[in-house]
Amino acid sequence: MSEPWSSLPEPLAAEVAEVWRHVFPEGFPAWLGNAGLDEADVAGALARSPFLHETLERHGDLVEQALTARPLTQPTTGDSLRDRWQEYLAEVTDEASLHRALRRFRRESQFRMIWRDVMGLADYHETVAAASDFADTCIQAALDWLYPQACEQYGTPYGADPVTGEEVPQQMVVLGMGKLGGHELNISSDIDLIFAFPGKGETRGGRRSLDNQQFFIRLGQKLIQALDQITADGFVFRVDMRLRPYGQSGALALSFAALETYYQDQGREWERYAMVKARVVAGDQQAGKVLMESLRPFVYRKYIDFSAFESLRSMKAMINREVRRKGLENNIKLGSGGIREIEFVVQAFQLIRGGRDRELQQRELLAILGELEALELLPSTVVRELRDAYIFLRNLEHALQGMEDKQTQLLPEGELSQARVALILGFESWQACLDTLNAHRDRVARHFADIIALEDEGDSATDLDEGWQELWLSEMEEEDALSWLGEQGFEDPPASLESVKELRESRTVQVMQSQGRQRLNQFMPVLLEALSHVEQPSVTLERVLQLVEAILRRTAYMVLLLENPGARKQLVWLCSESPWIARQLAETPLLLDELLNAESLYHPPAKAELEDDLRQQMLRIPFEDLEEQMESLRHFKKAHILRVAASELHGTLPLMKVSDYLTWIAEVVLDHVVDVAFANLVSRHGYPRRADGSACDTDFAIIGYGKLGGLELGYTSDLDLVFIHDADPEESTDGDKSIDNAVFYTRLGQRIVHILSTQTPSGQLYEVDMRLRPSGNSGLLVSTVTAFDKYQRNDAWTWEHQALARARGVAGCEQTLEKFETLRHEILCQQRDPSKLRQEVVDMREKMRASLGTPESRQAEVFHIKHDTGGLIDIEFMVQYLMLSQSHDHPELTQWSDNIRQMEELGRVGVLPVEDTEKLRETFITLRSTIHRRALQNLNSQVSGDAFPGEREYVRAMWQKVMSS
Repeated sequence: MSEPWSSLPEPLAAEVAEVWRHVFPEGFPAWLGNAGLDEADVAGALARSPFLHETLERHGDLVEQALTARPLTQPTTGDSLRDRWQEYLAEVTDEASLHRALRRFRRESQFRMIWRDVMGLADYHETVAAASDFADTCIQAALDWLYPQACEQYGTPYGADPVTGEEVPQQMVVLGMGKLGGHELNISSDIDLIFAFPGKGETRGGRRSLDNQQFFIRLGQKLIQALDQITADGFVFRVDMRLRPYGQSGALALSFAALETYYQDQGREWERYAMVKARVVAGDQQAGKVLMESLRPFVYRKYIDFSAFESLRSMKAMINREVRRKGLENNIKLGSGGIREIEFVVQAFQLIRGGRDRELQQRELLAILGELEALELLPSTVVRELRDAYIFLRNLEHALQGMEDKQTQLLPEGELSQARVALILGFESWQACLDTLNAHRDRVARHFADIIALEDEGDSATDLDEGWQELWLSEMEEEDALSWLGEQGFEDPPASLESVKELRESRTVQVMQSQGRQRLNQFMPVLLEALSHVEQPSVTLERVLQLVEAILRRTAYMVLLLENPGARKQLVWLCSESPWIARQLAETPLLLDELLNAESLYHPPAKAELEDDLRQQMLRIPFEDLEEQMESLRHFKKAHILRVAASELHGTLPLMKVSDYLTWIAEVVLDHVVDVAFANLVSRHGYPRRADGSACDTDFAIIGYGKLGGLELGYTSDLDLVFIHDADPEESTDGDKSIDNAVFYTRLGQRIVHILSTQTPSGQLYEVDMRLRPSGNSGLLVSTVTAFDKYQRNDAWTWEHQALARARGVAGCEQTLEKFETLRHEILCQQRDPSKLRQEVVDMREKMRASLGTPESRQAEVFHIKHDTGGLIDIEFMVQYLMLSQSHDHPELTQWSDNIRQMEELGRVGVLPVEDTEKLRETFITLRSTIHRRALQNLNSQVSGDAFPGEREYVRAMWQKVMSS
């Protein structure tokens, strides 16, 4: 008698023979046979999915119960899932047992869905419907149990019925987004949710009244924990709330009116795209219908709206950059010809014509494809090819995920995994599977390009003078080559020719594969020609060659520059203007993507647009993937700083705006870092509790000092930070692995510093300096607001109050930030002895000058713009002295934290003559502008000893006037 795995292909047969002994040490169990499964069925399942193997081995009792309740030969339906949950619900007595029941229910349901999918018992339609119904069931089940518990603790929320207007108890409405909303969920996926409630009001019947929004925020936190928190039994779903208004920084639950107002006034195009799939998946279905109807005008415009194409092009360009950055060409969702391109094609037509053609106002992609054919918006052949490709890609996606019960869209690299996928999909070999996949992807990419073509920025130069090619390929005599370079404007032909020769003969170039070498031979003549159009081509060549060397093994960037003359032109101009930019591009070649659009390159986005850009970029990265979060944040920062630097060089941003933009970038990054770190800790320990037992939102804030606080960041500035929180230090978190609030916030601070300062392949996000916190390096990393207040009033040195003059809240909880601003105002407005204060400020200035300024013996040769007498620090100390001495009489002085507006306010209230404040302001800007410009040239802040004589003399005179007793 043959073994049950004998018909399986190698190497799977050998693997199943090995695992069979571990799974069934006492022989094939009778209960599997009683469930209608023979040994060959089970061997086939073990070959296809290590997840099934692990579940049978470790949770055989649970599988036995599941198969007794419903055999695997029967399809998984919404009714069967809901019925089965009722049996698990019977075991639930408290929140901990709810968590356990949901997780055991998940394991059983995943086993059933994956088994039927990989064994070919379920088609695409059953699998996505079952996965979606399972998610709906779990969300509703958790909500059904948690809502009455919350009502018992906080009272029942009352408010106006959205239809009748009468006062009624309110319930939550849970919107499912993405594939969950479309009832097309993956077999192993996270879920995107938005929490809503009908309207304003308060709870009744609890120990104390609670605002409805606070009630539903706390209920939402509990719901997320029930599904997302990892316990000994695993988790149910990774829950992603970042599609809600304002993303992670927005309220966790919003009223219908707030949602409608947000989308009407601030909704972005990509949010229209997301809302196409929105569906009420749990909670009050009737109220949910009212909400969805109110949002319909935002999603579906009454007129034919071709602007959607441009929005989708932008989104696709962003995804292309991500694919390049992460090397995701083998990602069947994001890569060329993947699932996302089919979705874009379909949803483009929905957004463009959905307002007029109501047939397109559906959620399921395949149903909409049929409507596009019926409306003659797409030819039948295109619809058929897109439909076939979509089903194939989604089946492949389920095969990839069903192997390990893991969310992935990457093609496998190992031989075993490749053999599994081929077997699941019914192919004789992995190569046959790959051939079919590539054929589908080619067709999808072609249709995508025809329908939503990315703008072509031009072809590579075809009429290039042959001399450049001859120069690069060393087909010219050396004397002719030198003469050629001189005629083309190269100021140092010998050096340039030597650099070209060194590159051509380098080891890296010599061992390049034929395709890469061919691309280099196309690229270098084009690059050399482009260099001839800038000032100092020889100097610029040296800078650009750093980049060329960096991309020799990543020749896709050469193709990008070959095919985009505009990007090529920006590259050589920027490198000619700034060695600092040249180095940034060499260190991070992905920044070349920023050169594709000159309009955006020289007009960096304002803060709201920065927030929106970061939110879109990070939506596809789970919070728990800390490594990828950190890499993406570093790229985001570098890309936007490049835009600021390019704009400064181009003259489209004055100095004051440069610092503003650099500061906004830091603030947007810090806000996201707080969200990531907080979510990371909450997933482990739960939310910190307040004294009344309720869960905190974050109650944490970051205070920026120095250049960050004063809106004066430079290109390489570090961040002076202080962390505070306003939670009760005596309380603890509400998770299974509860810790004291004080420990939670200390770990939160540590995680934030780690994310910001760790060196990754993309470098450091920001260097962080925490020495300005209470008691400096010996103090606690995170202080309570109360402890911070006490320290500032009783123990802080004068220089710490000087630093407070330039401090402001930059990220975190709004309420905590407001408390800091109140505290700062009160400290700065304290009555002080002017003479004593003046002496302390002068003494501190002398210490700084002695340790950081130019030695007296060299002052005739060198002037340090920042630290020497007559420099920036003198101006800053004067302003800080006046702020501390005058704010008691002029409290309005404290409203600003930056030197410029503080100077202007000192003039406005009459502390200094306006002509002096204006002259000081001009001097300050002149000196800071010089530092900025020198930074872009990789130069320090030291200039010739005879520089700025008039400005320095004026600052010295003002110092005598203000600081002499």
